[in-house]
Amino acid sequence: MPDVPESHPRKDSLSARQKIVDGAKRGLLADSAMIAHGRGEAFDYLLGEKTTESATMAIRRVATLLTSAERPVISTNGNTAVLAGESMIRVAAVVGCPIEVNLYYRTPERMSGLLSLLGEQRDSVAKEKGPSQFKGDWGEAVRSVRILGDEADFRIEGLEGPRALCTEDGIGLADLILVPLEDGDRCEALISLGKLVCVIDLNPLSRTARMASVTIVDEVSRAAISLLSEVLNPTEVEGEWDNDAALRDSLKHISNAIDRL
Repeated sequence: MPDVPESHPRKDSLSARQKIVDGAKRGLLADSAMIAHGRGEAFDYLLGEKTTESATMAIRRVATLLTSAERPVISTNGNTAVLAGESMIRVAAVVGCPIEVNLYYRTPERMSGLLSLLGEQRDSVAKEKGPSQFKGDWGEAVRSVRILGDEADFRIEGLEGPRALCTEDGIGLADLILVPLEDGDRCEALISLGKLVCVIDLNPLSRTARMASVTIVDEVSRAAISLLSEVLNPTEVEGEWDNDAALRDSLKHISNAIDRL
């Protein structure tokens, strides 16, 4: 694919599509990855391809929870690693938490490929100057981010299939899990175990979005960039978090977009 000029109105979308195509060619993604990405992109069109006010508030809430949790972990699948892996590593470096690869379509080849990709991304991020707000050695903080998932020594109670497999030191003992692009079954199982589950999901009607403790209705790479800014300088969201109200606000944005047609 030729370079897309900065002035192109669809640059971010086209770049994301190419990342998915390249990830699929490397064998990192499930066959359904492009379908999942296209479905999310459709919702993003209706949201105006921008972070709404309710999504911003959700990002702030997640940042507060991440920085105050005792054992937070970021769980990633193939699409997330390909689209926002470096951003998630930056977030993990600031928070001081591990990243765990967890796949529904789990194969040794995909696990190995994604763990290698995240390792490459970690090395790249470690060479950056780092955010000006970060106090400490940026390279050391990034290199300290553990990438888990290779050795599955724990099962999520109440869940069947490959996604029940995880690491005890990551998802198994976590009190808070940030899961971009989650599936409803695992979200429900983790919630039933008393864990806080924060998700990034462009579909406000999905079971994941409705089950989660906090749902960020936003595109994953865009949300990850905003989340980094917020964990560097957390802003407390006043009052109890009403996830249903945030989802209704997202649906209102979608409805308004349809009405304008």
